[in-house]
Amino acid sequence: MKNWRFWLGVLISIGFLYFPLRSLKLDQVWQVLKTAAYIWLLPAVAVYFLAVAGRTLRWHYLLRPLKTISPVKLFPIVTIGYMGNNIYPARAGELLRAYVLRRDSGVPISASLATILVERVFDGVVMLMFVFVNLPSLAGMTGNSGLAGSIRDVAVFGAAAFLGALVIFLLAAMYPGTTGRILRALLQKVLPRRWREPVEPLVEKFLAGFASLRSPREAVGVFVTSVIIWLLETGKYYLVMQAFSFRVSFFALMLMNGVVNLATTLPSAPGYIGTFDAPGIAVLEAFGVPSAPAVGYTLVLHAALWLPITVLGAWFMVRKSVSLEKVREEASQESVASASASGTALPTRKRDE
Repeated sequence: MKNWRFWLGVLISIGFLYFPLRSLKLDQVWQVLKTAAYIWLLPAVAVYFLAVAGRTLRWHYLLRPLKTISPVKLFPIVTIGYMGNNIYPARAGELLRAYVLRRDSGVPISASLATILVERVFDGVVMLMFVFVNLPSLAGMTGNSGLAGSIRDVAVFGAAAFLGALVIFLLAAMYPGTTGRILRALLQKVLPRRWREPVEPLVEKFLAGFASLRSPREAVGVFVTSVIIWLLETGKYYLVMQAFSFRVSFFALMLMNGVVNLATTLPSAPGYIGTFDAPGIAVLEAFGVPSAPAVGYTLVLHAALWLPITVLGAWFMVRKSVSLEKVREEASQESVASASASGTALPTRKRDE
């Protein structure tokens, strides 16, 4: 609560929510929510967990150069991570996931964070692909579409950012020695002297997390898996829509999925409040959906995305006796341990029993 980033996220969430809610009649939204056929949430949640299984399989492949860990063992860790992203600020779930993996399987936090960063970049590329597939539809949107009217410019900027990051990661994977020297030189210039010793040994471990990208076949496999994951998640959008009276195309929901997930990369209150809802409502309104159904659908969709994975992740977190305070403490200790054992090599392709 004392962290300025938390309050910045809250302010951004309030700003996003102001636009779709400033002239909304809540009684109309309530009527939409009362008449929704919530039975459609059951298959929608089932499809969503297929996407979570896909995320688990993708992480399994990204981790294989470090250590082969079965997807069955990774699934609870993935749910804990997404639960953490949903309830803690600043995507603390990523650190939570890396910590639990280190505790359970011995993979260094810095290396697993690199694989998670690769996941995020591939997710961003797929989201942008969903947006660009719908550029013909975007051409008909005007400034009256609210936030949707500026999607094209955001997509172009986002494409440059995510594709640029992907190129950097691929180069880092192919030339780890050169990349390591460049990073160490930057650390020498940027970091105070007292921080260099504990941080520099983490460079090799971090770069090891990109090892899966050295194989073009593996990189293509990660991309294809990412596309399947997000198509499944769009399937959830489609199934939740069946609970409401309006209809838009699957491609329109692909666009909504891409836009809202790009928007959630911005700081926000925990649970992506506002940054998920406002862009989603704007896209639906741009496709002719009235405000009340657009708001009701987006709120139910957000809850259906947030609640199941959060409850399951919290259950696994309790079973594994994990706390965020312990995660932060032990993550900071890794840099100290690395400084005292900087010559230690990563285990390569050791199989879990």
